Amino acid sequence: MRIRDRIRELRRVKASLLKPHPKNWRIHPQQQQDAMRGVLAEIGYADALLARELDDGTLELIDGHLRAEITPEMEVPVLILDLDDAEANKLLALHDPLAALAGIDTSVLAELLEDVETGNEALDKLLEDILDEAALPPNEDPSLPNEVSIPEAFQVVIECEDESQQRDVYERLTGEGLKCRLLTL
Repeated sequence: MRIRDRIRELRRVKASLLKPHPKNWRIHPQQQQDAMRGVLAEIGYADALLARELDDGTLELIDGHLRAEITPEMEVPVLILDLDDAEANKLLALHDPLAALAGIDTSVLAELLEDVETGNEALDKLLEDILDEAALPPNEDPSLPNEVSIPEAFQVVIECEDESQQRDVYERLTGEGLKCRLLTL
């Protein structure tokens, strides 16, 4: 896999000069705004905003809309990305959801939070909510049904040496009319 470095440069730009992306789908409830103000007040900027340069020279935000809104008069760190419209849309759609897929090691989180002190009510509440959410066993998530019906299925798992062998076995078995799925663990 070839991975490209799409970062052209780091610039410090007055936040009010950054143009919000017209397809920014994220909304920022008051709780998040208050927590972001708390982080900015207690820590400051510790991450760059993401933007791309348009043909007219303006910078269009891809990530960091809330930070830019909260600090409009401040010069903020902005990573300028080399993205076209389609790539910017794709990153805008996937950036936050991809980060949200990360799991939680509750014991490490609890240990970390023992060392975190904040004088901000919004941040205290956020940390409390994070720990409460992490402590919920998966079957006690109130948004999920209590029982899940899983149909009976009989399966065989074949361990392969590499992707090539996996492909060969898959093609042979599907060629014999068997219903197969490919998994990489």
